[in-house]
Amino acid sequence: MLRRETVFVAIDALRANKLRAFLTMLGVVIGSACIVLVVTVSLTGRQFIIGQIESIGSNIINAAAVHTLGAATPLSYEISLSDMEAIRNTIPGVVEVAGTRSADATVVVDGVQHPVSLVGVTEGYQNVRHLVILNGRYFDPDDMEKHNKVCLITQDLSRKVFGNQNPVGRSIHLGELSFTVIAVFREKVDTLGLSEIQINSVVIPFPLMSYYTGEDFASTLYIQMSRLEEVTPGTSRVDQLLIGRHPPGSAFVVQNLNGILSVAKDISTALTYTLVIIAVIALVISGIGIMNIMLVTVTERTREIGIRRAIGARKNEILQQFLLESSLISGVGAILGVLAGLSIPALVQPLLPGNLRVPVPWEAVAAALLVSCLTGTFFGYLPANKAAALQPTESLRYE
Repeated sequence: MLRRETVFVAIDALRANKLRAFLTMLGVVIGSACIVLVVTVSLTGRQFIIGQIESIGSNIINAAAVHTLGAATPLSYEISLSDMEAIRNTIPGVVEVAGTRSADATVVVDGVQHPVSLVGVTEGYQNVRHLVILNGRYFDPDDMEKHNKVCLITQDLSRKVFGNQNPVGRSIHLGELSFTVIAVFREKVDTLGLSEIQINSVVIPFPLMSYYTGEDFASTLYIQMSRLEEVTPGTSRVDQLLIGRHPPGSAFVVQNLNGILSVAKDISTALTYTLVIIAVIALVISGIGIMNIMLVTVTERTREIGIRRAIGARKNEILQQFLLESSLISGVGAILGVLAGLSIPALVQPLLPGNLRVPVPWEAVAAALLVSCLTGTFFGYLPANKAAALQPTESLRYE
């Protein structure tokens, strides 16, 4: 009964000063919402950045021959198709190997020449680079073996050359070369021009590129590993294999995205901690506000406290009453802040790109509730203890 009476007295005290209680609670609402939003945005950004890197190929090893500027590179130093087969057959954990070779070309549209990147690729290139076929089909073994004059073109090039018409089955002329378009494609994740795939790219079978150029070697090699853990040892093995299969003096750049992935994780984690600390500081400021208001409240209600003490209320009950008042302010504020933090991502979701989702993690909700409630209790203890320490006789004489 005494506990119930303490609860009712605390609630009545807050109801008697609704505006003051609401303004005090507002700081907690803002702080709690900030924690939810900060953690949500940080984790969503972290997942998006890491997802972009992983989609490009966190389990992929890149290899290329080092070319000396201004000097011709001997053909024996270049990466050959036999190197690709050796990597596929001798290095454990290799799922797919693909090679590419690029050349510059032009396409004429409405009498104007536009630069085009002509890219020759081997059969496994689609799986390694995650190409999305929007319309048509990828190269089949017959295209590779018979040097069929077929090609894949990017969306941008399709719109530029063919407009709104379906390009599949039609011919595209690159200077003196002519190809039949069999597909329109895009990269699964935009590499922002950092790969051989550009805005205006035409992809053709690698044997056909070798036939036109007269050179049967790859400028870039992609090795896809089955597991992320095999990438680092696989990188060393690929480097050793290429050096061992080529004459002394040849050099190769063999690298992967593990370093970039690790740095991105570290940066996003540090950013998350920094933003959370800022949000906690906002809550601490609101907690100081709670303490100030409660101290003023204790002073204003000194006579009330004296009356309660005179009719038998114990120090512990007075302490519990004022602690409960500050806890109610912070607790209700935390709930309202969490609801605000949950509603904002739901409201902005329709405005975001289609592939970006902003789920609110349960860690954000738990952190906001826990920190907000602890803030109210911690900063409410000093005013509550001051109220409990008042002597009945001095309180009754207070005006």
